[in-house]
Amino acid sequence: MEHPPYRLAEEFDRFLGDPDDPDEVFSYARCAELDEREEFPADICRRFEEWGLPAQYVPVEHGGRLRDYEQVLQLVRAVARRDLTCAIGHGKTYLGGVCVWVAGSAEQAARLGADIMAGVPVSLGLTERDHGSDLLAGEVRTGDNVADTGDKTADPGDKAADTGGHWLVSGEKWLINNATRGSVLSLLTRTRPDGGPRGFSVLLVDKRELDADTYRHLPKIRTHGIRGADISGIAFDGARVARDALVGAEGAGLEIVLKALQLTRTMCAALSLGAADHGLRLGLDFAEDRELYGRRLIDLPQARHVLAGAAADVLLHEAVALVAARAVQTQTAELGVTSAVTKYLLPTGTDQVLADLTGLLGARAFLKGVHAGGRFQKVVRDHRIVGLFDGNTLVNLNSLVNQFRSLVRGFGRRTGDTAGAGTAFDLAAPLPALDPAKLSLVARHGSGVTASLPGCVEEITRRAEANPALAPVAEAARRLLDVTRAVHAEAEEYQGVLTEVPPAAFEVARRYTLCWAGAACLGLWTHSTGHLADDPATGELWRDGLWLHTALDRLLVRLGEPAAAGEETYEELLGALRAARSSGRLFSLLPQRLPERQPASTGGDAGGTERTSC
Repeated sequence: MEHPPYRLAEEFDRFLGDPDDPDEVFSYARCAELDEREEFPADICRRFEEWGLPAQYVPVEHGGRLRDYEQVLQLVRAVARRDLTCAIGHGKTYLGGVCVWVAGSAEQAARLGADIMAGVPVSLGLTERDHGSDLLAGEVRTGDNVADTGDKTADPGDKAADTGGHWLVSGEKWLINNATRGSVLSLLTRTRPDGGPRGFSVLLVDKRELDADTYRHLPKIRTHGIRGADISGIAFDGARVARDALVGAEGAGLEIVLKALQLTRTMCAALSLGAADHGLRLGLDFAEDRELYGRRLIDLPQARHVLAGAAADVLLHEAVALVAARAVQTQTAELGVTSAVTKYLLPTGTDQVLADLTGLLGARAFLKGVHAGGRFQKVVRDHRIVGLFDGNTLVNLNSLVNQFRSLVRGFGRRTGDTAGAGTAFDLAAPLPALDPAKLSLVARHGSGVTASLPGCVEEITRRAEANPALAPVAEAARRLLDVTRAVHAEAEEYQGVLTEVPPAAFEVARRYTLCWAGAACLGLWTHSTGHLADDPATGELWRDGLWLHTALDRLLVRLGEPAAAGEETYEELLGALRAARSSGRLFSLLPQRLPERQPASTGGDAGGTERTSC
């Protein structure tokens, strides 16, 4: 199956060249050098702009090329597979623009779109030094509402803007990606002195229009990972921002930000997918080449077990991300659930994949310049931040707890958007255009993904009657349905909880994410296997449910259930992983070739079989 998002990502990857070639701009060697110097990858970002990546951050209705969020997922994944600093540093512009795509005027969106496509970096100013994720405690504020004429009699409670037609912004945003480099900033600011849910607004601040003495950049913060990224801050002191910089309605800032975060949290999956692609490839290469006790590491049962488990998780995460990215457009009203599940599961799951592979690599997982230029330790360092920004794991689990009432009711009544879920599951189905007006803070009718689970279980059970190879997969699916029913019953106890959430409710939310993931995997397989079972590259993963079997097994075990797949199933998956590596393909659910390594210019045997880059 020629799936357009993967084809364009392959084209982009090929344009970027072989990352193993140190003469390429976007090479592993260059990224390691920049990391050592803690320097922003400006030259690499210019390569992205030469290809036209910024246009993929701008919706078509605002002059760009973004019509398919699954496409953004695969393009950012391609960058993250090489280097997370570059993906996070450049991709922040997409995050910075989303508030405008969600609620801005046509004029604002057109102007911002033109800036982004011209290569202007954009940032999103949310967090503050003393408040972190507590956005309602934010202290960046509009000023004393005094007109430019010097009138000191204006009532500070009347309006947030001065009578001269400007907002007067003061305060400090801290730990902000692109705060210094970004010329434009979507800024969450307090526009009512008493704050509250309707006391904040989003301003689209163009630093090029500010008086230089009314703002200053805070120093770059030295970080453990993504060392070259511009993680800094900005302080305002009565900065005059034009009245028409208001995005959406005054007082709607918190709602706009929370809706925008549903989009950005979903797209953060690309960062975890890329990191896992890279880490798995490094772990496999090490096991293939390393000799211990007179045998190659790949021949030792424990090493094979670790690699096969990591491979299963990589495909599980890819399936969840595919469904979630498509659901942005097909189940927009349920994105409050989808984004929370995705932003919790993929970063935490990828951290675990990398931790498992660390045990395989041993000391070389921590060393620089020994195995693969020390890339593994950099992937681990860089990825740790992904679970923290745009809402950390607890924030996302808490969001699910707050939606337990509608999720429990919707599952019992099967009132979620099952039609939208079906379109998300079917990779051959065209996607509708995103309608931001459908974004909702709460999935009022539940989840169409979990509501689809009983029907998908019936479908795979039916297919197993004709194909006995599917029998253990169908059994695992039935077990997942039983657990999912139990988890919804557990959630009933906490469906009225909004504050003071007990630890047990977070555990139920964690279990819910695993059930949602299983439903997404089963839906994807039942709706898309007909398009992919005969593909010469990835068909073996789909035909008899190989990837689905291992995915359901991983989920059931994490749900406290007995295993559903034996070692022979994982051995088959490991064989598929090794075959993808040797043939120069990305190990993934859909076929994608990786850039070919060019032959060395000097003669001699470099040792081992020539391999393509990660």
